[in-house]
Amino acid sequence: MTLGTVLVTGGAGFIGCALADRLVSSADRWIAFDSLHSQVHPGSERPAALHESAELVVADVTDPGAWDALLADTRPDTIIHLAAETGTAQSLDEASRHSRVNVVGTTELTDALGRSGHLPSHVVLASSRAVYGEGTWQRADGTVFQPGMRSHAQLEAGQWDFPDAVAVPESSLTTPPAPTSVYGATKLAQENLLTAWGGARGVPVSILRLQNVYGPGQSLINSYTGIVSLFSQWAREGKQIPLYEDGKIIRDFVFIDDVAWAIAATLAAGPDDARPVLDVGTGVATTIHDMASAIADYYGAPEPTVVGKFRDGDVRAASADISATTTWLDWQPTVSLTQGVAALQDWIGATRPL
Repeated sequence: MTLGTVLVTGGAGFIGCALADRLVSSADRWIAFDSLHSQVHPGSERPAALHESAELVVADVTDPGAWDALLADTRPDTIIHLAAETGTAQSLDEASRHSRVNVVGTTELTDALGRSGHLPSHVVLASSRAVYGEGTWQRADGTVFQPGMRSHAQLEAGQWDFPDAVAVPESSLTTPPAPTSVYGATKLAQENLLTAWGGARGVPVSILRLQNVYGPGQSLINSYTGIVSLFSQWAREGKQIPLYEDGKIIRDFVFIDDVAWAIAATLAAGPDDARPVLDVGTGVATTIHDMASAIADYYGAPEPTVVGKFRDGDVRAASADISATTTWLDWQPTVSLTQGVAALQDWIGATRPL
């Protein structure tokens, strides 16, 4: 697979570094466009994890001048759009920041391409399972429904689930988007903006909705994302991991290598107008308690404890139906939860010795 010139927004981040490791040798040029925000990058320095062959352009996706300067002498064949503010809870209090980066940053990209007179041959967007919100649930009699957002009053009363119903795994083919967080709303806006722009300009756009990504390289200082790394740091210090709600929140934890492979498989498959939005996860629903217990067991830390707290805008259950993804791409997840947790702990131990 020869990729030509590849531009990756957010290219110095967690997924961007993993992707560069996998694909930089297949590209004529690999350009990481990243602001190196201090919330993710200590000291705003080039991360050691970014492949040495990757060209780093330190700039903000919301800055039109930075885009014009880059595109004045760069003609990317492929654009992988990873740049985004990702904190679900943080997005409620910093909605303008999330909207500027996720929404305006996307439109600044498309506007700059228009000014440059250059159109890429393929754009790949890393979207999020957050666009589904609470998704679809099913009652005992088989009827399905979209419950909508859990209210603050419902959460305050400890009513975590929807009565007599279970969550259905999310699929772009069957689950209508209905975000319950500002973050999710901005990710859906990214999808719609790029789809509309790409359709009008004849630029193919591929969209991958990622579940909870974790693994080596994850930020260890960003308290708004990466509960797996946060749990890991508590457990290795012998602390008891606190669990929100009743500990039975469901997530689909997908290892970073499998996510990088999914993006690589999308590039290898090439543009395809018939291909739907694809969901990237493991297809395994894991409770927060089970994930926390696996981490605690690794270190011999105390059993996690339920504290009953909650976050407004958080969803009760999120897991993926990946059948369409494995059908359309030469891809399937390969790293189990046990393997992934162990790999993350090895990396944290090497990165932050006790």
